[in-house]
Amino acid sequence: MKSWTAPVYAFYDPVPSIEYISGRKCQVFKCSGTACRKEIRRYQDKSDANATKGLRDHVQSCKCWGAAMLEGVKDLKGDDARKAARSYLKDGSITAAFKRLNKGTVTYSHRQHTKMETRAEIVRWVAESSRPFTIVHDRGFLCLMKTGRPGYYLPHPTTVSRDVKTVFAKTRMRISSWLRNYDGKLNFATDAWTSPNHCASRIPV
Repeated sequence: MKSWTAPVYAFYDPVPSIEYISGRKCQVFKCSGTACRKEIRRYQDKSDANATKGLRDHVQSCKCWGAAMLEGVKDLKGDDARKAARSYLKDGSITAAFKRLNKGTVTYSHRQHTKMETRAEIVRWVAESSRPFTIVHDRGFLCLMKTGRPGYYLPHPTTVSRDVKTVFAKTRMRISSWLRNYDGKLNFATDAWTSPNHCASRIPV
């Protein structure tokens, strides 16, 4: 099992059980999703005894995980992937969605976002692109998002505002913890520039 480094194993109990069905040996992987716990069997008398397709297929369709979560940990291995999965189960909140790492080529899922995923993506969007919280009520944005799927969930601007503040507070606490626990010296400096309106600014870095 030490050689099982594929991220999909993170969504199952660490140690599979062994069963014999009609004389055939199989490994039984139990989904670690608290509302699922489905068992996936992998028969050992086949040429693809270590294949992970069946495991991945279940994670993608599982109501506890989903394709987006599997995609989010694709670049993680072993303990890192398992920590991300445990964190998602434990938190299940807006901040958990930001722990999913997406590297490499950008891909898009055929599955529609859940409400929590929509809130997470909107928080990231307004923060990275400096958009106002009220943009979720913009006529053009609503037309793009709801045409063909009028029931698609979009959060209220006050919800977006609250989510941004929550993510900011969590991130600030995490950075504070990193700095406090850093075993070394920290250097602080200042940076200065002139803005387009010719007002000099200075900020500590």
